Amino acid sequence: QDNSFEQFIINYCNEKLQQIFIELTLKEEQEEYIREGIEWTHIEYFNNAIICDLIENNQIGILAMLDEECLRPGTVTDDTFLEKLNQVCATHQHFESRMSKCSRFLNDTSLPHSCFRIQHYAGKVMYQVEGFVDKNNDLLYRDLSQAMWKANHSLIKALFPEGNPAKINLKRPPTAGSQFKASVATLMKNLQTKNPNYIRCIKPNDKKAAQVFNEALVCHQIRYLGLLENVRVRRAGYAFRQAYEPCLERYKMLCRQTWPHWKGPARAGVKVLFNELRIPEEEFSFGRSKIFIRNPRTLFKLEDLRKQRLEDLATLIEKIYRGWKCRTRFLLMKKCQIVIASWYRRYA
Repeated sequence: QDNSFEQFIINYCNEKLQQIFIELTLKEEQEEYIREGIEWTHIEYFNNAIICDLIENNQIGILAMLDEECLRPGTVTDDTFLEKLNQVCATHQHFESRMSKCSRFLNDTSLPHSCFRIQHYAGKVMYQVEGFVDKNNDLLYRDLSQAMWKANHSLIKALFPEGNPAKINLKRPPTAGSQFKASVATLMKNLQTKNPNYIRCIKPNDKKAAQVFNEALVCHQIRYLGLLENVRVRRAGYAFRQAYEPCLERYKMLCRQTWPHWKGPARAGVKVLFNELRIPEEEFSFGRSKIFIRNPRTLFKLEDLRKQRLEDLATLIEKIYRGWKCRTRFLLMKKCQIVIASWYRRYA
């Protein structure tokens, strides 16, 4: 119920993870259709980049203003930090404060004077401003780091590399918010170089009890996890896409014209293959470099046909091998019979 600096940092990380989820699924999904020249009706979705910018903007972001309050001379309190937020973020559509210049929150009794509220992707969250400045400014002093580095215990020494006299930096140590922001940026950079698979876990109830299903809780999670937008994009688009070369290589055994070798462009081979299998035209589309299949059942049908064909090919290989083995044995026995007969006639 009482959200402070720690929950604010956690929710910031969640917003960044949601942003990369949007970019790698919803945005990338629709941009791929455009690149491939596929007819497509754009699906609207909420991009939470505006919320991330509210928190991490280097000039007017909440973390930047918090650092500014921690570094400026004079009397600095949580109230002065909130006052600065009220001045800079008053007109932001996702920032709410009772003391801001925005008159629409002056009579909001659900919002205390010492709090501000952010409309996150998952919903509105109210933060108690008390403790923000102290927690952000909770720095490890340089003399403590040096003392820990001089310890005889190797683990303690390794935990405080900044205490090494050879690496002394006279600059002010970064604040907790700045360190977390840098860590999140490193994490996002790492994730963008990967091809992640998302597993969304739905919590059925808050009691961790079996056979209890809280419909309101589940619906709330579905909304803030972005599953509705993802399902809309998937249902309106194509469930499966693959480059022409690997697609032809995988399913070419299903068509006599493409098996065992297809001489020509891979796209033309896939087209011949799909025409041979009599797959309805509305079930697939040809992109510039990929084949797009709309419904999973079409893909399941291809996989079932491929599985059956592999079994038939295995049976054919086994039949030919057994025939060759029996013929080889027969010819060997025939040759032996001739040799035995010739020697018998010689001595008869």
